This record gives sequence, C-alpha cells and structure tokens, in this order.
Amino acid sequence: MAVRRRRPLMIPEVRTDLDFLSALVHGRRSRLAEASRLDELCGLRGLPELVQALLAGSPGETDVPPGTVVELQRRLVAGLAKELAFIAERLGGASGRVIEWLGARFQAENLKVLARGLATGRPLAELREFIVPLQGPFALDAPGLAAADSLETFISRVPSPPLRDGLRLAAPAYERTGPAPAGKSFFLEAGIDCGYLRELLDRAARVRGEQAEDLRALARQEADMFHLALAARGRHSYGLAVEDLAPFHVSGSAISREVFHAMLGAAGPADLVPLAVNRVVDPPRRGAAVGKSAEAPSPAGLELQALERFHRLADRIFRRAHVGLGVVAAYAALRRVELANLVTLSEGIRAGVAPGRIRRRLIPRQAGGAAGV
Repeated sequence: MAVRRRRPLMIPEVRTDLDFLSALVHGRRSRLAEASRLDELCGLRGLPELVQALLAGSPGETDVPPGTVVELQRRLVAGLAKELAFIAERLGGASGRVIEWLGARFQAENLKVLARGLATGRPLAELREFIVPLQGPFALDAPGLAAADSLETFISRVPSPPLRDGLRLAAPAYERTGPAPAGKSFFLEAGIDCGYLRELLDRAARVRGEQAEDLRALARQEADMFHLALAARGRHSYGLAVEDLAPFHVSGSAISREVFHAMLGAAGPADLVPLAVNRVVDPPRRGAAVGKSAEAPSPAGLELQALERFHRLADRIFRRAHVGLGVVAAYAALRRVELANLVTLSEGIRAGVAPGRIRRRLIPRQAGGAAGV
C-alpha cells in the first residue's frame, strides 16, 4: 500500500513576528497525520513501513532508523519537544513562557518513568529505553534520580520547582499506601501531573492580549482531563481513597473543587458522566440521555472522550484564529493529539491489531467508536 511520506518539519532561522509563526504553523498542520493520512497509516502492517512513512527525509533520521516501536516513539516525542522549544523562543514574553512550559510535559513524563522505578524497585537499565533524551532546562539527572533510596531524596534531585512541589503533595498518600506498586506509582505520577498543570495554568493566567483566552481554554481542558483521570482511573481502576486523591485538584479549571469531590464520590464511571458533560467531555451524540446508558463507559473510554473534546477545541480555535496566539497554541495542542495517535497506532501495528480497530481508537474517533472502548 502506497503511503504518503511525512515531509520533514524544517526549523529555519526566522524573525520573532507572530504573523510569521501563525503562517508557519498553518503550513505545518497540512503535514500532520490527520484525516485520510491517518487512515493510510492504519493500513501499514509493520514497523519498517511506519518508520519510512513518518521519518523518511527528516534531518538526522535516515542514518540509524529506529529498530523498535519504543525507539520510534522516543524520536517522535523528541521531535515535538524540539519544535515547541523553537516556537517558544521565537514567540517570547509571557506567551512564549506558556509554550515553553508545554515542553516540560516531556520532562514530566520522563520523571514519571523514574518515579515508577522508585515505587517498584526497577533499576535504571530497565527504564532507560522509556526515557526521552531532552536538552536544556528539561534535562534530568536520570542516574541520580534512579539511585535515590527514598522519596525525599528523589524529590531533592528533581530540578523543576513545580514538579518538586507536586511530588511533595503526593508524598503523604505515597507513604500511607501499602506495598502494591501500582497505587504507589499512581500517586507519584498524579503529583507530577498536578505540579505541571498548576504551573501551566499560572503561566496562562499571566498572558494578556487578544486570543489569550484561547490559550487559557486549552490549559483548562488539559487540567480537567487530569481531574477526570483521577476520578475515573484513580477511584475505579485502582480503588484509591477519596481523601488521598482530593489534594490533587488544580484550581482555575472548569471543574471546581466541589465538583471534583462529587466526581471522586461517584459510585462508578457511568455516574461521572453527568458531572463531566460540558466541563471536560461533550454531551452524548444523537440526543442520547445524559447518565447511565445501556453500555456503561469505561474509565479509558471517558478519558478518550475528554481527549476528543481537547482536539475539537484546538481544531475550532485553529480554524477561527487565522493569525495570532490562539492559532499557535491550538497547533501545539493538535501536535499533542497527533503524537498520542501515533503512539496508539504504532502499538496497534506492533500487536497486529486490525486497521479498523486501530482507527476507532484514534482522535477524532470515527462513527461507531463506543464510549466504553
């Protein structure tokens, strides 16, 4: 099957003009793995074909092609981190600081890998392939963090103050949790996410000017996706206590502290739906009633719905705001969704999943994707 190759995202030397950045991201969106191109990629049946389609012609990617899906995913993440750093540097000011902080998401993900190592006792040698090499302010001392013999020591070696604060918030629940590694890891990862998101909303609140609200709307949706994950996955997949999850609320999002507490107290995923609709997920399609349905949603299905809303919001902003901060912020969000899709797609190809099933798990989902997927 002939698949269009992904044209390389060149990073030229450009002036700092926001109009130029807007034009640049409009051009780059035309090269993203979306719509029919995503359909084509789902039809590939092996890693070599996927690598060729995604990386052929990209600078630095032709000499040693990735030999595993994990290596491919690491390169895709590193490419997005580099692109965000480029945009942030050219944007400058408070707006640039927000886009720059989006790159800290990948530092946070690396830190989660190392935190899981702390919780489970896995050595760095087993974790290293899952850590994405990052440069500059988002680099981590992986050997030092992996060698930490306590959470206190681990926290002291985290270079980012917001992520350190998030881990300190997680420390009491982590210490109270028994030896089950899944629960202990969840609290550390939730703390890292909470620290990242609180800083993101703080930076977004400092931006002024036209389209600043677009940037804040995207940040709020990201925070509320986290709230939904805590309620859906933390409570109903891991069975964690309400009092241990409640401190992770991120102020300034659409989900207030009171609503978040109600979500944590929901009896099951279906009971989360009325609380989540129009805050973090869209209303059911085709006039379906809000609430319990014949097919109860799963935690993973609810999180997919929230990511789909994030994509819809970014797409709407991108199409409406032809020039300005809104279009740049929306592009960064669309790239995040593209990356999530490519990770899901690569895992599906590795596992031999049928193309149609892979496509139904990608964002935006095609008709027929069940809420409980």
